[in-house]
Amino acid sequence: MAPQTWTKSTFTLNTGAKIPAIGLGTWQSKPNEVREAVKSALLAGYRHIDTALAYGNENEVGQGIKDSGVPREEIWITTKLDNPWHKRVEEGIESSLKSLGVDYIDLYLMHWPCSTDPEDLKKHIPGWDFKDTWAEMQKLPASGRVKNIGVSNFAIKNLEKLFADERTKITPAVNQIELHPNNPSPKLIDYCKEKGIHATAYSCLGSTDSPLAKDKTLFAIAEAKGKTPQQVLLMWGLQRGTSVIPKSVTASRIQANYELDGWELTDEEMEKLNALPDRFKVCGDAWLPIKVFFGDDE
Repeated sequence: MAPQTWTKSTFTLNTGAKIPAIGLGTWQSKPNEVREAVKSALLAGYRHIDTALAYGNENEVGQGIKDSGVPREEIWITTKLDNPWHKRVEEGIESSLKSLGVDYIDLYLMHWPCSTDPEDLKKHIPGWDFKDTWAEMQKLPASGRVKNIGVSNFAIKNLEKLFADERTKITPAVNQIELHPNNPSPKLIDYCKEKGIHATAYSCLGSTDSPLAKDKTLFAIAEAKGKTPQQVLLMWGLQRGTSVIPKSVTASRIQANYELDGWELTDEEMEKLNALPDRFKVCGDAWLPIKVFFGDDE
C-alpha cells in the first residue's frame, strides 16, 4: 500500500465536516510575521489556519488569508473563545469574525476550561464555569457563523463533567491538546476516540526547551529517513490519527513541515517514539486561576 498523501488528507469530524490533516499554528508568532507566515503557508498548499482571540493576531491572520488570494471557502479557519470572554460568547465570536474579516468560522473552540473573571484575571467567575460556556456555544452553529464547535485543553475529568451536564446536547467536534512524544496522552486520545471527538495536536514539535530538541532516538530516526526531526514528529502525530498544527514563521520551515507525502514511519519507529521516557509540557496550568490538568491523560 502506498504511503498516504497527507497534504490532501482530512479527518472526518462527528459533524461530517472534514478538517485538513495539517495546519499552521500561529501561537506566539510576532506581529507582522504572522501575516507573511499565513500567506506563505497557504501558497505552499496548507488549507488549515489556527489562531485564537488570546493570540491577539486574528487581524493579521485575516490579512494573510486575503494576501494569499486563496478563496475563503478552500480554507479551514480555527479560532478560540478566550477565558475572560466565557460569559460573552456572542461578543467573542463577533469579535473574532470582525478581526479575521470573514463571515464564518469553520471551528470555534473553547480555549481553556477556565472561566476567568474579566475584572480580575487571577480569579474564576463565581457561579459560572465551562459547562455554562458550552451551553452558550451550542447556540452558535444554528446561526451559520460557526460550522463546528469544540474544546481545547480538556482533560478526561473535565470532558466527563461536560457530558454529565444535562444541557450538553452537542459532543465537541474537536479537542485541541498538546501532543508530542514527551506528552503523548494515550488515555486522553483513547477517551476522545471513544466519544467521537477528534484530537488536534498543538505544540506538536515540542518546544526549544523540550527534551525532544536533543533526543537521540528522534534524531536517529530522522537521519535514517533522510527527514528533519520536525517532519518525523509531525508524521508521528498524523499516524496516531490526530491533525497537526505546527507553528513556524519561516517560509522554508513552513514548506518543510508540509513535505509529508510519499513516506511513513514503520511500526517499529512509531513504537520507539511512543517509548520515549521523558515527560515535558510546553503549556501548563499554573497561570490559570484553577487547575485544568489532572494527570489523567497518561
